[in-house]
Amino acid sequence: MPAIAYEVVAATSETPDIRRIVMKPISPIPVVWRAGAHIRVNLPEGGDRAYSLLRLPKMKAGHLAVGVLREPNSHGGSKYMHSLKAGDWIRLNNPANHFEVEDHDGPCLLIAGGIGITPILSMASDLSRTDREFEVHYGGRAEGALAFVPEMQEICGDRLNLHYDDQPNRMNLVEILENAPDNSHVYFCGPRGMVEAIISITENLGWDDERVHFEVFAANADTSGDTAFDIQIRSTGQVVKVASDKTIVEALEEAGLDPLYDCQRGDCGICQCKVHEGEPEHRDVVLTKKERSSNSKMQICVSRSKSPKLVIDI
Repeated sequence: MPAIAYEVVAATSETPDIRRIVMKPISPIPVVWRAGAHIRVNLPEGGDRAYSLLRLPKMKAGHLAVGVLREPNSHGGSKYMHSLKAGDWIRLNNPANHFEVEDHDGPCLLIAGGIGITPILSMASDLSRTDREFEVHYGGRAEGALAFVPEMQEICGDRLNLHYDDQPNRMNLVEILENAPDNSHVYFCGPRGMVEAIISITENLGWDDERVHFEVFAANADTSGDTAFDIQIRSTGQVVKVASDKTIVEALEEAGLDPLYDCQRGDCGICQCKVHEGEPEHRDVVLTKKERSSNSKMQICVSRSKSPKLVIDI
């Protein structure tokens, strides 16, 4: 679908590094979305960036809001978003969602780290309007580094637990997950290290994969050691060179192919492809340890190759 024009109605600093941006459509248009959804903002120089939508209290109907972390090594996304001011026009795509709260028995355990609060806030907001049981753990480096705390307190009340790395109440993921009811589902979003830690803990505790739901907010990876390799499409035999500074998805698109993908962070699973030959270098958080060791599939938005060539299906 074509991008829709929105006007920025407010752009304010939540913390020194996090900006709240509220937008309204230029032409009134109904936009329906559920917690966990994101929009993709079109960048002036081309390309786009995904941002989770915020279900803020008392927000006007039809308005959309996002929280954006300033990234020192930004490739354009956060720098552009932090430059926006009231009255600016931007273009964005309709919301998409790969991180919804599912319809299941048992309470929802929501865990957020840093800017990962954005989809978790919306989940808490939606759950607070129902009879479903939930609890939130929200952590960051220090008290002043956490955004949207007043909104979370309004939404959650005593179901909100705040954690600061520089205080005695720092987040203890093992303790939180060990004490969760046996039928809990955990939803979590934050830095890759936190996400990988929770996945590992739930695996060690014997949680079923169906009870574990996540999204990762990852900074730009260090690509200084990356090298070029070839991708061959098994069905056609076409060979595409993946440069050291390009992802597989980018290389395939430049070659005129149309691979499926969305998050470009290795956590939604949309771009997963079957591997027939070669050894992938897995950089996602979707595959289990067993799936990674089999090297039979990979996420082509972030993963690369340890071998000179990979043969895949797309």
